[in-house]
Amino acid sequence: MESKFEYNQEVTDKLTEVYKSVLADLGEDPSREGLLKTPERVAKSVQFLTQGYKQNPDEILRSALFQEDYSEMVIVKDIEVYSQCEHHMLPFFGKAHIAYIPDGKIVGLSKLPRIVDAYARRLQVQERLTLEIRDCIQRTLEPKGVAVVLECSHMCMQMRGVEKQNSSTTTSAFKGLFMSNDSTRKEFINLIQAKLH
Repeated sequence: MESKFEYNQEVTDKLTEVYKSVLADLGEDPSREGLLKTPERVAKSVQFLTQGYKQNPDEILRSALFQEDYSEMVIVKDIEVYSQCEHHMLPFFGKAHIAYIPDGKIVGLSKLPRIVDAYARRLQVQERLTLEIRDCIQRTLEPKGVAVVLECSHMCMQMRGVEKQNSSTTTSAFKGLFMSNDSTRKEFINLIQAKLH
């Protein structure tokens, strides 16, 4: 399936020249057959992977808000996360688990993965990404509580540095009832760990 993402030609041209220079500085020949189109591909790839800077997560959520008299926990789990660490611009990836307890408003379920993408498609650290997702939901839906857990593997730890291939990082952020009520928080943790399907 073709992506609907639109590349900025001026940015593509500028970055293409930069990546030609990077290849040469690394000792490669940017004019050899296998690398001829690489600088342009990377220029486009970087724009795609950072498209979150041009997205407004609050607006994404507001586009599908509905009044509903539902006050039990809503969970969307195992949302795929793909991001790049801001320290080395290497990928980190994993799963996001999100829950909220509505207070008169619910949101279209597809919007939660969309806001994950909007924040993840930026240069990030996992800790901030977790908080940004939580705060966006709290700000926009004004629910009784929000919970976010991210479980990710970081290529900056696995491919370089300490080179620990089996390590993963878990971060969490809670608001409202998930923060103040132990049983609510435990119910969320149990449900994201359960295999219900």
